[in-house]
Amino acid sequence: MKKETIKIDYPGGVISVNHWKGRRRDGGTYTKQAALDWMNELGWLIKYMHIEDWSLPLSIKCSGYFKDERSAPDLSNLSKCTLDAIAAVTGHNDKDFRWHDGVRDVGYGNPYLLITISELLEE
Repeated sequence: MKKETIKIDYPGGVISVNHWKGRRRDGGTYTKQAALDWMNELGWLIKYMHIEDWSLPLSIKCSGYFKDERSAPDLSNLSKCTLDAIAAVTGHNDKDFRWHDGVRDVGYGNPYLLITISELLEE
């Protein structure tokens, strides 16, 4: 079974499913630039792993380490940006990914996320 873990800085609520979209004047939505930048950074961090060649479905586990309880999000709310970034790099549809919340811990100076991607052997 293939498995890789990536450490990436947590940019704050901008990647939360509750905040990553902005409103346009015409009533539509757009993805905020800070969210796009984070998604692009994640994409480059996983590109070297060549997970487009891994067996599907993939398990995506996210753990977070935050400054305090107030700044610590619900990890499930980070799934949309995370899975979209992985899908963009691999070319796989995110319906082939299985999201899992990991550890959510506080008391760390610089907040970060650990994203573990692995092949899921059994459904």
